[in-house]
Amino acid sequence: MAYTELNLELSDEHEALKENVHKFAVEVLRPASLDLDRMSPEEVIAEGSIYWDCMKKMYANGYHTALIPDEYGGLGLDPLGVHIVFEEMSYGSVGLTVSLGVCCFSAFFASLIAEDHLIDNIILPFVNCKDASIMSCWAITEPEHGADILMPFTSFFNDPKITQQLRAEKKGDQWIINGQKAAWVSNGPIATHAALFVGIDKSQGMAGGGICLIDLDQPGVSRGKPLDKMGQRDLPQGEIYFDDAVCPEEYMIIDPESYEMFTDITLATANGCMGAFFTGVAQAAYDLALDYCRERVQGGKLLYEHATVQRTLFEMFMMIETSRAYSRAALQYNLSMNPPATQYSIASKVYCTEAAFKVTSMALQLLGGNGLTKEYPIEKLFRDARAGMIEDGSNDTLALAAANLILKSEE
Repeated sequence: MAYTELNLELSDEHEALKENVHKFAVEVLRPASLDLDRMSPEEVIAEGSIYWDCMKKMYANGYHTALIPDEYGGLGLDPLGVHIVFEEMSYGSVGLTVSLGVCCFSAFFASLIAEDHLIDNIILPFVNCKDASIMSCWAITEPEHGADILMPFTSFFNDPKITQQLRAEKKGDQWIINGQKAAWVSNGPIATHAALFVGIDKSQGMAGGGICLIDLDQPGVSRGKPLDKMGQRDLPQGEIYFDDAVCPEEYMIIDPESYEMFTDITLATANGCMGAFFTGVAQAAYDLALDYCRERVQGGKLLYEHATVQRTLFEMFMMIETSRAYSRAALQYNLSMNPPATQYSIASKVYCTEAAFKVTSMALQLLGGNGLTKEYPIEKLFRDARAGMIEDGSNDTLALAAANLILKSEE
């Protein structure tokens, strides 16, 4: 390990998990992510791509079940264990880790409801999959709705003038889905299933939505081309179109009565995981910069012997340690409590992504001109970190959502 672990709560099992996932991330995910970064989006998802090799290895290790309870065959991790897995995997590649994280969304939502047909038809097939042939996505973002679709319990969330673009209409014993999800759906180009957020009752505004678990390999579903983007190029993202696609009645698991609450739970979980992801990104950048400063000579001595460099390294270290401590606390709390205190997950996401961006920027500065080249991983980490400040809700908008929750909690 490149850093000393201060958390006294780590058991021997946590230590072993941390070591094993870290080794996998360094040996498998990081080299693959660097290769994928140089590919076109179409090449990333093509048959035979190293992307699929990585996904299959992660599934074979059971990492895809990190959020699934052990009663259904998941890893059965406590919240600290979940943080360890996601932080250490992101140390190797945050893009591949996000892709793996959303793979479980259909099974994760099904585990919250835990009805027999969901266990048999959604959860168990996913848990038992070892070749990445069953893969979900979180289909919520829309062309006209980004972070605003993730702001439950705000005044405009119940405004009937503001509704989802994707609509679901009940016909007999099934729901008919029409509309589009935007290009930012992680795993959108490749997922076999989706945890799909839809509009049902326009009179309730955004709050009049539902969540269905839908098969994407059916007539009526089509995909846009995979998104060509600056950062996290190893994470496939793209549009999904629905033209009279069908969802059986029993797979519309959330209706308008509970939609706002479940959107809040989703945000608390997703943003909590984002804190873990980007703590891993920051740690990776710091370790690479520290190694470089121990080898690079400037002004007649090693870089790390210069006082200004030492100060920079300390500031990076301080931001990483505060990110780790806070993101662990937020994830541990919100994976254990119902309802969650979502403002803490949002704060974790905002703080950790902004810290990761600062740390990767400082790491790039320490490497100087070399930091700008493809020869070193720092410039990729910098781009990946910048993407995180928009991902899963842009930080500025999420901050407003958290402020609203804080004010409501103090009324």
